[in-house]
Amino acid sequence: MTRSRALASVLCTAAALLGVGVAPAAAQTSTASAAATSCYGGAKTLTYHYQAAAKEYGTYTTSSRCNDINLRLITDEPGVYLDACVVFVDHTSKCNNGDAYTTHGTEWGTVATDVLDGTHFVVRVHAYDIDAQNVTFQIAY
Repeated sequence: MTRSRALASVLCTAAALLGVGVAPAAAQTSTASAAATSCYGGAKTLTYHYQAAAKEYGTYTTSSRCNDINLRLITDEPGVYLDACVVFVDHTSKCNNGDAYTTHGTEWGTVATDVLDGTHFVVRVHAYDIDAQNVTFQIAY
């Protein structure tokens, strides 16, 4: 009798969780993957040509497609990286994150997080080192 009650309790709990909209782990992973695809699916492709000073790209306006401003290199040269930051042009002429750059490679990386929709920004990029001569990269925002 105790086993039946325990089984009934487990089944009721599972039914209650499904009733309040808790998706199975596989569905949650699929949802996160779809969100990332839609964000990165609208990525803009740009090319950086080496120069001594930082170069600005934009002005762009964030949308509901992405929650963050993301960057990745699509140039397939080992050891090549770019440093990047975001300038919220309606508010400042300095980079976000304490006027600091972050280094980016071929994996998607976040340049600015939790950015409100409709925010105007430029991406400021400079070479990590002299190996970054002609680097194709993408931004998703």
